[in-house]
This record gives sequence, structure tokens and C-alpha cells, in this order.
Amino acid sequence: MSMTTMTLRIPDELAPSIKQAAKAAGLSVNAYVVRAARRAATLDAGHQLAALGLGRDLAGEGDTL
Repeated sequence: MSMTTMTLRIPDELAPSIKQAAKAAGLSVNAYVVRAARRAATLDAGHQLAALGLGRDLAGEGDTL
């Protein structure tokens, strides 16, 4: 799998909670942020499908649309 390096700016007040959540999940900060971004992108795609009237086909699959 190829990787792209990106710079991410996190507000100072949010960084400690991200670090703590990553540690609690047993993940590196990078893996935690990638997982969160993947979930958000999947949910956004689901919302787009729901807007097209296709959301009912996904009922019960992951996050609620």
C-alpha cells in the first residue's frame, strides 16, 4: 500500500485528548487519526447515498445514516 505524507494542524487544546484516546485504544496517534478520518469519510459517503435515496439499503451497516 502506498502512503502519502500530510501535515495536520491540531489545536493545542485538542492534542492531549487525541493522544490519550489513541493510547487507550492501543494505537499510535497516526493510526488513531487515520481510523477517525476513514470513519468520517465512510459516514460522509453514506450520507451522500442516503441523499440519493439509497440509505435504506444500508440499514444496520455501521453508523446510522
